[in-house]
Amino acid sequence: MAETPSHMLPLGTLAPQFKLLDSRTGKLVSLEDAKSSIATVIMFICNHCPYVKHIQERLVEVAKTYQAKGVSFIAISSNDIKSYPEDSPDNMRKEALKYGYNFPYLYDETQQVAKACHAACTPDIFVYDSNLGCVYRGRFDDATPGNPNPVTGKDLCNALDNILSGKPINPHQKPSLGCSIKWK
Repeated sequence: MAETPSHMLPLGTLAPQFKLLDSRTGKLVSLEDAKSSIATVIMFICNHCPYVKHIQERLVEVAKTYQAKGVSFIAISSNDIKSYPEDSPDNMRKEALKYGYNFPYLYDETQQVAKACHAACTPDIFVYDSNLGCVYRGRFDDATPGNPNPVTGKDLCNALDNILSGKPINPHQKPSLGCSIKWK
């Protein structure tokens, strides 16, 4: 597995508009449908990535905690399913059910949303404010499959806590590390 870092989208960049298939429901979901008036977290993940698997259970817990506070979470898989069939929408649905995703798990078949966000790896996490401007991009925390650090979600949680308390988010953010997005 080749460790790939985030590209670190410039802060303030607007979230791209999209309408993608939600693998959990079989319905199309747009950013307008799923966004929050407080903050919206867009996470590029996939089923097979060991970096995603490493944080997956805690990621779902963090999402549930912050959804209760009005933050929206959207997961997107942009991988080429011809080369990685385990990341197909049917398998995405199974993964979402297995881990209790209570947020949309969208399939970006054209990979246009990943390209618009400058997503590079899984997981790659972006937080957008009430105006859909990027205020955080980078890692969930400092845990990876190759180190002993506990999976906490502290980097993402710190950003969300600052939004919720009206405090500025530290602009010095660390890139996520993970598997590269599997481009067509």
